[in-house]
Amino acid sequence: MLLPKGGVSWKAARANLPPTRAIWVFLMRTRVLLFLVVAGITLLLWRGIRSSASEMQNFYCWGPSKSPMDMTLNEQVAWNAHHNTPALWNHHAPVEVKSPSITHADLNPIKSTPKGVTNRERVLILTPLKDASRFLSKYFELLVQLTYPHDLIDLAFLVGDTSDDTLAVLGAELERIQKRPDNTAFRSVLVVEKDFGFTLSQDVKDRHSFEAQGPRRKAMGKARNYLLATALKSDHSWVYWRDVDIQDSAPQILEEFMEHNRDILVPNVWFHRYEKGRDIEGRFDYNSWVESEQGLKLAASLGKDVVLAEGYKQYDTGRLYMAKMGNWHDDKHKEIELDGIGGVNILVKADVHRSGINFPCYAFENQAETEGFAKMAKRAGYEVYGLPNYVVWHIDTEEKGGNA
Repeated sequence: MLLPKGGVSWKAARANLPPTRAIWVFLMRTRVLLFLVVAGITLLLWRGIRSSASEMQNFYCWGPSKSPMDMTLNEQVAWNAHHNTPALWNHHAPVEVKSPSITHADLNPIKSTPKGVTNRERVLILTPLKDASRFLSKYFELLVQLTYPHDLIDLAFLVGDTSDDTLAVLGAELERIQKRPDNTAFRSVLVVEKDFGFTLSQDVKDRHSFEAQGPRRKAMGKARNYLLATALKSDHSWVYWRDVDIQDSAPQILEEFMEHNRDILVPNVWFHRYEKGRDIEGRFDYNSWVESEQGLKLAASLGKDVVLAEGYKQYDTGRLYMAKMGNWHDDKHKEIELDGIGGVNILVKADVHRSGINFPCYAFENQAETEGFAKMAKRAGYEVYGLPNYVVWHIDTEEKGGNA
């Protein structure tokens, strides 16, 4: 067909279209309307069937209408091959425990490190007390001078078998300290009362007599263990045992001891005695020692329930005493390994106690209390060290025998 000269125009194309009325009449015919209706219904049904079939795939159970246990092997193969059941794995879904009677303690992040202050490690200071009212004022004077952050320190005391006003004086001193506005208050304080029926006099002659040493050390071990078991909490990193009758010590003693990073560490313990205007530096704690062959042979010759007491002529152990070593003017960080320790001042990593190393209230390798504690710790593989040039000053007891 030849196109008209000059191209195709809308006017020419419109002239070739059928009239509008003719188109409308055609569409209104019954057969045309019926065709359109049937086509629309068919399209809607087709879309609905496709959607339903897709959804039913999630619920349709392929295979024979019987239990999988009753299928033949061929039927199971055909069934499993048609559609694999999806599996959702979540091995770390949390379990939420809402019972208020159930608590949780995670000991994994609790560490005892040389950077205790930086890591904000909590310290538990433990002090057993008996007839100690006259020492408490000086005790707290030194305690508030500690430079370790007081909000990281918990205090705990055990008062037992006492006949003076120890409990009342302790309460008054604690209330005074905890109410001070100059940030000297400690994080918490626990006072434990427990009597053990041990009524030996606190007179020097009585408590340092040879006959008293076995029963006395056993009773002291029991008191320490009760205090430890009651006060030690899951977030403590260090345990600092400090006797009430210390006369002087460095304010930074905790930080300096932590720097050594030892499981168990003790200083040398001396005292000042003034005679005729002279300052006599006396050696106090003979319970910190290095074992000797003579001491081992002596222990082997004794009954297993006998407790060795140091510094008495009845038991010549030949041990090397740290109290007779050192010079507080020399390097105070010099270390020596020990086999026995005294209890005046001990810094212990809390995990040592958590592992079951405590203060035997019985003869353990013929030692009790702190010396037995050192023996037990070394048996378990822990380090026990002393600082011969680092001196903590004890009160002068004016002892006439025993450890003099």
